[in-house]
Amino acid sequence: MAPRAAARLENLGFDGVHEYKAGKLDWLAAGLATEGENSNCPRGGEASRKDVVACGLKDRLGDVRDRAREAGWDVAVVVDRERIVLGLLRSKQLEMDPNLAVEQAMRPGPSTFRPYVSTKEMADHMVEHSLDSAPITTSDGKLVGVLFKSEAVRLAADRAACARKLITLEPPGET
Repeated sequence: MAPRAAARLENLGFDGVHEYKAGKLDWLAAGLATEGENSNCPRGGEASRKDVVACGLKDRLGDVRDRAREAGWDVAVVVDRERIVLGLLRSKQLEMDPNLAVEQAMRPGPSTFRPYVSTKEMADHMVEHSLDSAPITTSDGKLVGVLFKSEAVRLAADRAACARKLITLEPPGET
């Protein structure tokens, strides 16, 4: 049905029609357009830095550290050829023996966040867990960017009304 519906919409003159098979969160994680009351709130993916210092498993740690310092970064993201996040090098790892392979120094399987997470939610999490930065990835693990706590906190303060709204249900019989 989806291909037929897409073809029909295109025949009716709609542009940019997509056949999309995954769920809503995958749509959001892909950074595609949204509508609704929170659509103008800044999200982690939009606020993340795209000029990430990225490296491979076999890269020499000293070379990565030099690139990170030159860029003014204290973090580097370890990725594969498809930019799937494999690990993270924070300042502590970047200061290790420069002759090590990145694979030997990295923190494997770092926590990552999806691009649709609000900067308010990101700021709260980063402050609570003392994270200076966090990698942002698509739902299939591809690197989008790195969000710095300073930027998340700044945006969250500017947009205090953009907090996630939770639905609360009253127990049956209470109104």
